[in-house]
Amino acid sequence: MPVFADTRWLQSLAACTFLAAFGPQAAQGLESADAVNRADTVNRIVGSDVRQEEARTEPQTNKIITAIERTRENIGAVRKTSKLDTVDIVFLTDAARSEGGPPPAVESQVEQHQDDIAELRKEIDANALLFNAIDSRRVLTEDVLAVEFDGSARIVIYAAARPSN
Repeated sequence: MPVFADTRWLQSLAACTFLAAFGPQAAQGLESADAVNRADTVNRIVGSDVRQEEARTEPQTNKIITAIERTRENIGAVRKTSKLDTVDIVFLTDAARSEGGPPPAVESQVEQHQDDIAELRKEIDANALLFNAIDSRRVLTEDVLAVEFDGSARIVIYAAARPSN
């Protein structure tokens, strides 16, 4: 058996072999094969139940307009939000850009409150919980029309978009 004067290279080789064999299991990401499903991953990141639904704008018009009119006060609430039980994202599929945008009644409110809506979108971008919630459903902040708080534990986000499949 040969005798080596310097055994550090042997220790380095052993360490590299160990890392090559067991490193991949230790470096599992959020999208690993062991993740139960995407919803669980999002819930771990956001800490809230993120739900989505598709709706037509017409039956929701009054609620959407009311939410748009309350945008100024909701900006402060978005800024302060750090924990929610539920985040509901309502996809207004007929209001998506690909469908021609929101109906005239909603569009006129969006134009009237465009500065407030732009500020709301910036606050959503800056809020880790809300940004990750909408990002998990592939919603762009520029598609958010309004938000509506239902108490202190739930938010409804109205988005003029179609869900990604």
